[in-house]
Amino acid sequence: MAQRLVIDPITRIEGHLRIEASVDSSNTITDAYSSGTMVRGIEIILKGRDPREAWAFAQRACGVCTTVHSFASIRSVEDALGIQIPAAANLIRNLMIAQQYAHDHVMHFYHLHALDFVDVVAALKADPAQTSAIQQKISPWPKASTGYFSDIQKKVQAIVASGQLSIFTNGYWGHPAYKLPPEVDLLAVAHYLEALDWQKDVVKIHTIFGGKNPHPNFVVGGVPFPIDPNQEVALNAYYLGVISDSIDKITQFVDQVYLPDLLAIAPYYLDYGSLGEGLGNFLTWGEFPATDNHDTSKFLVPRALILNRDLNNVVEPDPTDMASMQEFITHSWYKYNGGDQVGLGPWNGETNFNYTAPKPPYDFLQVDQKYSWLKAPRWKETAVEVGPLARVLAMYAHGNAQVQELVKTVLTTLNIPITAVFSTLGRTAARAIETKVFADSMSGYFTDLITEIKKGNTSTFNGDRWEPITWPSSARGFGYMEAPRGALGHWIVIQNGKIDNYQMVVPTTWNASPRDNNSKPGAYEASLVGTKLAIPDQPLEVLRTIHSFDPCMACAIHLVDAQGQDLGEASFGLHVGVS
Repeated sequence: MAQRLVIDPITRIEGHLRIEASVDSSNTITDAYSSGTMVRGIEIILKGRDPREAWAFAQRACGVCTTVHSFASIRSVEDALGIQIPAAANLIRNLMIAQQYAHDHVMHFYHLHALDFVDVVAALKADPAQTSAIQQKISPWPKASTGYFSDIQKKVQAIVASGQLSIFTNGYWGHPAYKLPPEVDLLAVAHYLEALDWQKDVVKIHTIFGGKNPHPNFVVGGVPFPIDPNQEVALNAYYLGVISDSIDKITQFVDQVYLPDLLAIAPYYLDYGSLGEGLGNFLTWGEFPATDNHDTSKFLVPRALILNRDLNNVVEPDPTDMASMQEFITHSWYKYNGGDQVGLGPWNGETNFNYTAPKPPYDFLQVDQKYSWLKAPRWKETAVEVGPLARVLAMYAHGNAQVQELVKTVLTTLNIPITAVFSTLGRTAARAIETKVFADSMSGYFTDLITEIKKGNTSTFNGDRWEPITWPSSARGFGYMEAPRGALGHWIVIQNGKIDNYQMVVPTTWNASPRDNNSKPGAYEASLVGTKLAIPDQPLEVLRTIHSFDPCMACAIHLVDAQGQDLGEASFGLHVGVS
């Protein structure tokens, strides 16, 4: 009889995720189920509101990816109302988006994902002199002395000796699946701590253009920060200097710390080059427009659909095609007026309660019934993966020379075949590759912004369609955003100047979805099948693959009881049982 492994919650993510897996006698996962267990509300709250203020509510879906829902929201309104933004505003948006990527991906690699591969306690066994030699070999990063790494080791020793591991609590330290030499463990721990400090310089771009971070300010029709060299509270020479310095620090850390660390750690985990894919289907909505006209042919990240790993047959999906873009709730704790088997396009989407949802604590999910607060998005009833791997594959297939060269470099350095990109290792490498691409793009966007300013093109806001009196009585719009975690879409329906329907289909809804109307699994569920566990009640291998997607459950669930009633209590813990 198969064991049922339950991990609840999956930690080092945003929100609450429960994974259940069937494990056979060889400790290999034969089936897996993903359940979003938190309940919150955005979409219902937006109904009846002014579309121009939707971004302020939508961005509160998450406190981690603090800009992405705002961008998708304002783009949905601009699409519905036919609003074009000034060139300078588009460049500022691209800078903010690129900064979000670099910040988010570096934080994810070191603080959410690296500890699946790095044994913090083992770093105490390291020879700091050897760690120093490794650092000097892999990059010119200045913090490379033996004394520096000796001091880091003493800090970790003090934490361990205190008996309170603080930020390193509850790791599976000493697990046999850890393979790094202690010296590489110490290197990674040092950069873990450095990245905490590095981010204070990164967020300056958001705080300048948006006034604060997290949750910067936005505006439909452009950006809320004016350009005026003669004004103190405007984009002037001083702020341009701060932004330039921030870009330099971003690119230096990515080039000299993030990418070298990836290539230093990956050789010890090449077995993950054949684990963790599952679907083989990928989707992107596209990002970094050259202009504001939504000309997808000029996106840095193409709008793309890849099926069955076929990079020679990439097509552009139409997000306004409601016969193809649908969400299913057959195994989700919702109900549709048309029944549980139908799929609804987002413009016609429904967010209705199913009050029969079981209340925790419970031993196991009822996986033959409804078992998640996530819906199941599908493209033509096909499950797809979204995120860094999807974007890198799309850029690679479309002939992006930098991406192709970076992929070649990673494959050559690690001596692995191209097929290894479709894996947990490939997904992790893709995140670093696109961080390099987007960080480099910031210099170009910044130069172009300076050029626009010199030409006198300083407008950052277009208010031609700002007043509702100019709007049609009925309008629909789609707002795209390639969030760090993947393809994000906001679909808005406006009637008589107010929001009539608003639906968000976010990256984690795609990736962490439950079974659909055809009982087909989502990306998380499919990716775990075939994974062998060294110690079933310490499922480090599961965390490695799930963390490679960078889950954000808060974004994925948008339901709230309008009466403010308590919807239940959460129960957390790790246990193995028999199903």
